Amino acid sequence: MNRLLLSGAATMISLAGAAQAQSSVALYGLIDAGLTYTSNEITGSRGGHSNWQMTSGAVQDSRWGLRGAEDLGAGLKAIFTLESGFNLSNGQSLSDNRIFNRRAYVGVSSRDYGTVTLGRQSDGMVDFVAPLSLTGTEFGGTHFAHPFDIDNLNDSFQINNSVKYTSPEFAGFRLGALYGFSNQAGGFTNNRAFSFGMSYVRGPWNFGVGYLQLNSAARTPGQLNANGAVTDTTASSLQGVLSASAVPLGVLADSQKTLGAGVNYSFGPAVAGFVYTQSKLTRFFQTNLSANFQNFEGNFRYALTPMVELSGAYTYSRAGGNGGGGIPHWNQVSAMADYRFSRRTDVYIQGAWQRVSPSGSSPLGVAWINGVSNPSSTTTQLQATAGLRHRF
Repeated sequence: MNRLLLSGAATMISLAGAAQAQSSVALYGLIDAGLTYTSNEITGSRGGHSNWQMTSGAVQDSRWGLRGAEDLGAGLKAIFTLESGFNLSNGQSLSDNRIFNRRAYVGVSSRDYGTVTLGRQSDGMVDFVAPLSLTGTEFGGTHFAHPFDIDNLNDSFQINNSVKYTSPEFAGFRLGALYGFSNQAGGFTNNRAFSFGMSYVRGPWNFGVGYLQLNSAARTPGQLNANGAVTDTTASSLQGVLSASAVPLGVLADSQKTLGAGVNYSFGPAVAGFVYTQSKLTRFFQTNLSANFQNFEGNFRYALTPMVELSGAYTYSRAGGNGGGGIPHWNQVSAMADYRFSRRTDVYIQGAWQRVSPSGSSPLGVAWINGVSNPSSTTTQLQATAGLRHRF
């Protein structure tokens, strides 16, 4: 009898262990805090002043999340991710109306056929082009972004109501596509988004291309379809510069079409890269105004030792069209030095300098480094941060 009881208990323990191995949920996160100096920020009617402040997310947004998977057999898995960004300086969420403001999706993954997910997700520019830039990586991040992050390489906004497919890797290729629904009866295209991308890796070469299109019928934020694909309050807006809104400019236009491509080449402890993006906006604010933003980024990383990494980028950007009163262009130089205490904890020093050369009566005539609270009162702005980052 005792032998039977022991045998049954052993069987139950074995089955419980197998069930646990087939299903998992993990808590994860990243905390990025620093002290930031900005050379010039507009402060109301008093002009520009320098600023010393404690900041959160100078390189990567602080966030926490849950991710899980359940083995369904035959190479299939049910997966989910719930992720929320927050400001470490004051403990507040980065969004007033979302619990999981960065990502929230569920789906099914197949070893042979790829992954389908539904929810709030990143687009093809973020997935396929951003890793080849420094703004979309841990080696540069927020302040390295192109002006206003108009191309979304720094993941300033995510796509709601989206269905996404990502292929498995085959012969070095990986493909992806996404569609974000407007969720509006009688307004199928009013605040919708669609995107696709591809990457190819062969030896030391890494190529990526992405496309993102936003469509809307809104002229002002109050007219925006609030249940649509893009509703974020983000740093990618031109608020205070074009008196636009606190949402991405593309959802206040008939369309925003963003195309990007990049390449990285690895040699020894170094990686060199180049990224080009273009964003065309038509009839923003439902007028005849149009704009075309182009960004050219050259970047470089070098692992000085296994613990010390150096990185830098130069970006040239220009804006044209009939909405700017001219053709302003930006020059930005960014650099970062990182020291790793361990795989999870590091300290860094990073900085960015930007100069804008406006043309004609362009309202884009002042410098504004991405992630800095306010634009400069002049054509130049300098930012520097010393920070600590921890992953869990």
